[in-house]
Amino acid sequence: MIYYRNDVRKSGVNARKMKATLQRLLAAVGETGTSISLSLVDDRSMKELNRGYRDKDKATDVLSFQQREGRRSRSNRAYVPPLGDIVISVDTAKRQAAEYDAPLERELERLMIHGLLHLLGHDHVRAAERRRMELEERRLAACIGMPWPYER
Repeated sequence: MIYYRNDVRKSGVNARKMKATLQRLLAAVGETGTSISLSLVDDRSMKELNRGYRDKDKATDVLSFQQREGRRSRSNRAYVPPLGDIVISVDTAKRQAAEYDAPLERELERLMIHGLLHLLGHDHVRAAERRRMELEERRLAACIGMPWPYER
């Protein structure tokens, strides 16, 4: 189940397409039986979240809030706790899309991938972790037919 919320008026974001893309990404990582929330906010709201949860007094592009510790057992199908929440700043995504000369939709997809991987335990603090995460980002981008925006 995907819970979707868009708090940004006149964002131009296609909710149905965003949810369908997130569903494909969940399938690609083997999380078809889970629930997840995706919220689109403005920079003001993102700054408040970033300050409240990370002590950083600035907006960021995406935040992930994990609701599940570790990986769930495949044998325990009775209850699957929610995977977590992905929050994306549409304002920041628009600026970044312009920098990449990419459509907003593609930047939102890239941020969904990034946020999802954080929910699954990936990180990019150390070089080795960053390489593993980027490989998985590229794999997921290919699963949804998204060209990778980063240069080598």
